[in-house]
Amino acid sequence: MEVSRVRALRGPNLWSHHTSVEAVVACTSAEQDVGALPGFEDRLRALFPEMSPLQTLGHHDPIAMAQVLELAALSLQAQAGCPVTFSRTTATPEEGIFQVVVEYSEEVVGRLAMDLAAQLCAAAAADTPFDLGAALTQLRDLDEDVRLGPSTGAIVQAAVARNIPFRRLTDGSLVMFGWGSRQRKIQAAEIDSTGAIAESIAQDKELTKKLLHAAGVPVPLGRVAANPDDAWAAALEIGLPVVIKPKDGNQGKGVTVNVTTREQLVAGYHAAAEFRDDILVERYLPGHDFRLLVIGNKLIAAARRDPPIVVGDGKHTVRELVDQVNLDPRRGNGHSTSLTKIRFDDIALASLAKQGLVAESVAAKGQRVILRNNANLSTGGAASDVTDDVHPEVAARAIAAAHMVGLDICGVDLVCDSVLKPIEEQNGGIVEVNAAPGLRMHLSPSFGKGRPVGEAIISSMFADGDDGRIPVVAVTGTNGKTTTVRLIAHLLTAGGLRTGMTNTDGVYIEGRRIDSGDCSGPRSARNVLLHPDVDAAVFETARGGMLREGLAFDRCQVAVVTNIGAGDHLGLNYITTVEDLAVLKRVIVQNVANGGVAVLNANDPVVVGMADNCRGTVTFFTADSGHPVMSTHRAQGQRVVYVDGGMLVAAQGKVEHRIALAEVPITRGGSIGFQVDNVMASVAAAWAVGTAWDDIRAGLKSFANESDNAPGRFNVFSYRGATVIADYGHNPDAILALVGAVESMPAKRRMVVISGAGDRRDEDIRQQTEILGAAFDDVLLYQDQCQRGRADGEVVALLRQGLTGAVRTTHVAEINGEFVAIDTALARLGEGDLCLILIDQVDEALAHIASRIAQG
Repeated sequence: MEVSRVRALRGPNLWSHHTSVEAVVACTSAEQDVGALPGFEDRLRALFPEMSPLQTLGHHDPIAMAQVLELAALSLQAQAGCPVTFSRTTATPEEGIFQVVVEYSEEVVGRLAMDLAAQLCAAAAADTPFDLGAALTQLRDLDEDVRLGPSTGAIVQAAVARNIPFRRLTDGSLVMFGWGSRQRKIQAAEIDSTGAIAESIAQDKELTKKLLHAAGVPVPLGRVAANPDDAWAAALEIGLPVVIKPKDGNQGKGVTVNVTTREQLVAGYHAAAEFRDDILVERYLPGHDFRLLVIGNKLIAAARRDPPIVVGDGKHTVRELVDQVNLDPRRGNGHSTSLTKIRFDDIALASLAKQGLVAESVAAKGQRVILRNNANLSTGGAASDVTDDVHPEVAARAIAAAHMVGLDICGVDLVCDSVLKPIEEQNGGIVEVNAAPGLRMHLSPSFGKGRPVGEAIISSMFADGDDGRIPVVAVTGTNGKTTTVRLIAHLLTAGGLRTGMTNTDGVYIEGRRIDSGDCSGPRSARNVLLHPDVDAAVFETARGGMLREGLAFDRCQVAVVTNIGAGDHLGLNYITTVEDLAVLKRVIVQNVANGGVAVLNANDPVVVGMADNCRGTVTFFTADSGHPVMSTHRAQGQRVVYVDGGMLVAAQGKVEHRIALAEVPITRGGSIGFQVDNVMASVAAAWAVGTAWDDIRAGLKSFANESDNAPGRFNVFSYRGATVIADYGHNPDAILALVGAVESMPAKRRMVVISGAGDRRDEDIRQQTEILGAAFDDVLLYQDQCQRGRADGEVVALLRQGLTGAVRTTHVAEINGEFVAIDTALARLGEGDLCLILIDQVDEALAHIASRIAQG
């Protein structure tokens, strides 16, 4: 078995809505039926007993090794604790070649699972060992390394529950919620509105105390010490016992509490100095350690934190008791569990020494042995939820502390006997405030119930009903995509939306191109969604990008399918029929949001069939108002767009909006049929987004099909009394549409300049010139810049074959190079002639044509 072309589908795709790993798997003839391999399944089960049952592709089909790989990759992830459920194997038209798709929650984990599954299959086939435990450990460890931590993960889960899209911007905890101009960002439990100054204040514990004291919040007095002697002097000034700690530490690192002797203080000073040069000495507050979580103007959660302890039994040593406690499955090494393993380190040994113990001491039965003076969860402490016990005055002081520092999300550390009564009544105080506080103790406390802190953070960033989304319009089809995308973007801009757009020419933000080249894939679309100045996005959604990575978005508000043609890259990537192509193209329709709209061409039966896959509503368009699909749809009260007597009509029930095609320059008074189709689709999309009709009319009038507005899309020039048309049409359906448009334009003699894309089937390349041979007098063939896998001269030879028996063409010439072919054609033109130039290098060719025309 050979596994190749492994790629990650990072969004909704041909197979499912899930993120998945897709691989092409080649099986030998023997591997196409593992049931015929003696003892294979028994050995497989022995190596991996928990693997899902093997299933056939059909009722009587044999089980191929590719299907074993699929189930193994899914089951390995599931056994490692990954939340995955979807997998699929599909046979391709090639004998023994399969496409295997397996869901992942983390891409690198999914890829590793595929590799390990292949090793498992090979081991079962060859009867060699496979270390299942090591494989699962490797997957678990990798998953814990790369997945979001509990704090960030809880916020993301809360966003997902509210249908707010998210995207990780780094391998860490920087996450963006929403799209474009409505986006927000978090870094762990810190949100984008938190200022750097507030964070800096929170890190300076001495300054924090000064500000809190000024606000009337109880705090322990103290000061910074320059050296151990100065620290002892400060302790005497303040009064013993004291706490010594780094000035801007975190997670309890270097903190020593309840210091009563000079020896303890010196040891604590040196412990703190390992983390920071500035050492703070402050009054020790007896009592419990509480963490209060403030979000915005509310106290959301509170927990009592207890230091790591073991209880003696009179039999086991302290070290043995710690080992027993650490066996608790709730205790882990990272932040993914509700408790962390107790550390047995120098700090723990020092804590034992204060109690007259060592690691090998046997504590008396019932004796509480403290392993650390601080109660941080990250060092093995435990947390008990006390949210419902917090006195209103305590909550008010915590909120005041957060506001005084300027933190939107704040962890307030309080030391007092109880949160049931005001701090002032029990000589307690707030000892610290923390930016980006850990949420684990509130989400999954050691004791008590978890609190919905993720939901509270999301609610502080997004008002009720706000999902952070901007309108996204996805456009696909065989022909007309780029013009339709450009026109929709133009209409949305006319409606006052700052619009981002991707197409085969580049990436545009508010009409300014920020990237060039073919940008019709998901990477470019994701970049637009990242842009903070985008109120709406329009994406040309090409088949290649969907196959490589899936969609760039989870849902779109509008999906537009212009048409499905037979010449659109059939034969590539196992898309061999129009039906296969339709299944791929309808991915955008399947992922229309609830309440969204699919805009479909009623004149294309394959496209009409996509309506059944839309979770939103459907708007049909075609020039023929009497088309049965249109009539039925309108009778049902649904939206339709059609042409009636030179008027474009958008109707729903008895309500109609009419626009004269004479006022739409791109259609040349309605004479260019494929442009009328593009306009109808664009109007339907703008209508679905909610653009005002006055803005739609104004946008249609101002969208002229010039080379700087829609380059390569039926750009018309005048040259020495002749008409020159430049277009990027490159498949039979596009050629048919262009011929129809050109035949409506008068001409003495018709000439066409054409090359062909090498990544098409032979018959598709020949068919282009078969069509042109019936409509043009002269045909000039040239070889374009990129042959896409074809040998030199191969495409031109196929184009010439298509002209065999041409009913109109009388002259055929082969020209070496696109620009030479353009110059040759222009030189042959006379007054009243017409020349259609099918360009390859769009920007360069248009610039060349414009230069020649300017020269006269």
